[in-house]
Amino acid sequence: MEFLDRYQQIVADAITKYTFKDKPAELYEPMNYIISHGGKRLRPIMVLMACDLFGGNLNEAIKPALAIEFFHNFTLIHDDIMDEAPLRRNKPTIHTLHGINVGILSGDGLMLKAYKFFEDLEPEIFKACIRIFTHTGLLLCEGQQYDINFETQENVTFDDYIRMITYKTGVLSASSFEIGALIAKANFKDAKAIFNFGKHIGIAFQIMDDYLDVFGDQASFGKKHAGDIYENKKTVLYLMAREHATEEERKELDYWYSKKTDNIDKVYGVEKIFRRTKVDEKALRLIEKHNEIGQSYLQKINIPEEKKKPFIELANYLLRRES
Repeated sequence: MEFLDRYQQIVADAITKYTFKDKPAELYEPMNYIISHGGKRLRPIMVLMACDLFGGNLNEAIKPALAIEFFHNFTLIHDDIMDEAPLRRNKPTIHTLHGINVGILSGDGLMLKAYKFFEDLEPEIFKACIRIFTHTGLLLCEGQQYDINFETQENVTFDDYIRMITYKTGVLSASSFEIGALIAKANFKDAKAIFNFGKHIGIAFQIMDDYLDVFGDQASFGKKHAGDIYENKKTVLYLMAREHATEEERKELDYWYSKKTDNIDKVYGVEKIFRRTKVDEKALRLIEKHNEIGQSYLQKINIPEEKKKPFIELANYLLRRES
C-alpha cells in the first residue's frame, strides 16, 4: 500500500526531527528507544489520513499525530510492566532493560510530552482535541482495569469483553481519526462517522491481536507465544471456547485459568480446546463483522469514493496481517 508508505515516512521523519535530547538521559533515552522501534505506527497515520480525507493541512496534523504515537507507546510501556512482558516488537521491553522505576517514569514522560504536542493548534481546535484525547486516556485506563479484573473474575461475558477492548484499543484508533478530522475542520457528523469507523476497525485489530497471540507466526508477532494463556486473559478465544466446549473441557479451562503458571502443559491443553471448538475460525469471522460495520460508517461520509479507498485498504489490511 503506497499511501501507507508515504504516511509512515512522514511520521518517521517527524520522530527523527523531534527525538528527545533532554536530560537526564536515563529518563529520555528509554523514551527514544521505544519510539524508535517503530512498529506500523498506524495510529498517527490515522490522524494524517483523516486530515487528508477532509482536505486539511497535513503540517498542522503532524505534531498531534506524534502526540498519539507518544501516548500509545506510554501505554505499551506500562502495559508491559503490568504483564511482566519480556519482549515488545521483538526487542527487550524497557522495564527488562532499565527496571520498573525507569519504565514508569519514561512512560509518564511520554504521556506529558504528548500533551505538549497539541499546543500549536488554534484555541477552539486545541480545546476539542484535548477533550477527546483526555477522555480517550481515561477510557483506556478503564479498559485496562477491566482487563486486569477479568483475570480473577469468574463470569466474564462477551459484552464485557467487547466493552473492554473498545475502551482499551478501539477508542484510541477512533480518536486518532476524529482528531485528524477536527484539525481539518470537518463537521460534527463526519467527525463522528470517522470516529465510529475507527472504533470498529480498532475492535477488529484487537481481536486479531488475540488471535495472533495463539495462532500467529510468533517470529513475526514479536511477543511470547500464547502470552494471553499464561496470563489467564479472558480473550475472545477463551470466551468462545468456553461457550462451545463440552462440560469436561469447560472444567479443564477453569482448572488452567485458576492458576498463573509457565507450565507448557497449560498452553498445550488450552490450545487443544481452542482448536477443537474452532475459535480461530470464529474469531476471524468476528473480525470481518467489525470490519464491515466500520466500513458502513465510512460510507455515510459525503466525500468521493476515491478518497475513501485508502481507508478500506487499511481496514482490509487488518484481516491479512501476520504480526
